[in-house]
Amino acid sequence: MDRTPKIRTYSSWYSTLFFMSSMVHSCSNIGVSSMYHTYISRPLFVEVDQIYHLACPASPIFYKYNSVKTIKTNVMGTLNMLGLAKRLRARILFTSTSEVYGDPLEHPQKETYWGNVNPIGVRSCYDEGKRMAETLMFDYYRQYGIEIRIARIFNTYGQRMNIDDGRVGSNFIAQAIRNEPLTVQLPGTQTRSFCYVSDLVDGLNQLMEGTDAGPINLGNPGEFTMKELAKAVQELINPEVQISEVENTPDDPPQRKPDITKAKEMLGWEPKVNLHEGIPLMEDDFRQRLGVPRTYCLQTIW
Repeated sequence: MDRTPKIRTYSSWYSTLFFMSSMVHSCSNIGVSSMYHTYISRPLFVEVDQIYHLACPASPIFYKYNSVKTIKTNVMGTLNMLGLAKRLRARILFTSTSEVYGDPLEHPQKETYWGNVNPIGVRSCYDEGKRMAETLMFDYYRQYGIEIRIARIFNTYGQRMNIDDGRVGSNFIAQAIRNEPLTVQLPGTQTRSFCYVSDLVDGLNQLMEGTDAGPINLGNPGEFTMKELAKAVQELINPEVQISEVENTPDDPPQRKPDITKAKEMLGWEPKVNLHEGIPLMEDDFRQRLGVPRTYCLQTIW
């Protein structure tokens, strides 16, 4: 009887492939990986021991494009995954988001902070959808004893990311490679914290194998303004590219920085790759996929 661990991945091919492909790559030594096209809002009939519920478009351009599908993924999809976990008595990990904190009145954000979220804004399908999914996870834990794990993921970037994802990290790097102006949304002083995908995957795996249900913040506490990020990409990738300013989108939070004390204490986890190490790794991946070779050699700047 073949007892080799196997990974089954299900996706609508919407925008979750970044995490899925990175997780499969990190586990490539344990067996066969199969990918199936499906919609998580429909029930799945499979036999598994662990469920990583990563499904949901995370880029504003995708979740705003189909806000109803986004909320259905977060609510109906989570109910389906919890139903599967209940039937199989499988442990389930849900990837929530720093967006549950909304426009935070606490900085940095701890897991105990309840958030400050607009329930009817253009981002609400994602922000409130993830909050509802967290509620469902804990209700199934309390009522049915399901083993749950919840990660609140902060901004993540890295190899295998959709080049036209629409989020700031991929935007800046793709623009620099294409010799296009780096478009900083006004005022440019808003901050984000950027975690490299390999660190994030390690954190998810440690959370799944650990004993704490969460929620646990997973992110890099290094905090950068959008102007600082644009300047770093400019210096590391293309010093000739210009930086321009564009209008911002509604409900864009002014600051994001995770307090990862709980992750350190409960998981022994903290990120290893800093931004100035991660940007060149992502650049190499983007150049290979775009077919744009490097035509110059930069001196070490950082």
